[in-house]
Amino acid sequence: MDFNILLFDGFQTLDAFGPVDVLARVPGAVLRYCSLRGGEVASAQGCRIGTVSTQKISRSGVLLLPGGMGTRPLSEDEAFLAELRALGVEAGWVLSVCTGAVLLARTGLLDGRRATSNKYSFDWVRGFKGPLWQPKARWCVDGKFYTASGVAAGIDMALGFVSDRLGAGAADTIARRIEYVRNPDPQVDPFAVA
Repeated sequence: MDFNILLFDGFQTLDAFGPVDVLARVPGAVLRYCSLRGGEVASAQGCRIGTVSTQKISRSGVLLLPGGMGTRPLSEDEAFLAELRALGVEAGWVLSVCTGAVLLARTGLLDGRRATSNKYSFDWVRGFKGPLWQPKARWCVDGKFYTASGVAAGIDMALGFVSDRLGAGAADTIARRIEYVRNPDPQVDPFAVA
C-alpha cells in the first residue's frame, strides 16, 4: 500500500509521525514524503524532512495530511489548495489530522461530509463552511475521508484505518508493538467541545 505524506512548513510533528509509525507497519507499506515544490520542509518543532514534489509521486493509494500552525497561511494559498484538491480526488483514501481538515474543507472535498478537527482550534475550524463539523469525535470516517481530532488522535485514526482495511487484530497488533493504548471507538472523545 502506498502512503503519500503531504508536508508543509509549520506542520505539527506528531500529526504526521504518529500515524506514520502506525502506517509504516502495514505489510507492503511504501511511504513517500512530499510537498508542493519538493525540498526540505520544517515542522513547527524544527524537524527538517526532505521531500519530493507532489508532481513526482503516484497519486493513488493513501494521502496523509497533518495539521499545525502552518495550516493558517495555507488555508488562503490557492496554489496549494488546488494541488491538494487534485491529490485528494485521485487518492484512494485521504487521512487528515488536526487542522489538516481545514485545508481539505477549503478544497470543497469535505462538503456535506462528517469531519472533525483539533478541539482547541474548533472555533477557528467551524468558521470554514462545507463540512458537517463534529464537536464530539476522536476521528470521523465519511466515504474515503478520515479526519482526526488534535495531534495524538491521529494515531487512533491511523489504527482505525488499519482496522477497517486489515481487521481489528492487525490494528491491535500494531498498537501493542508501539506500546500504545488504542481507542477503538471514534465516539470516545475526552476533548469534545460544545
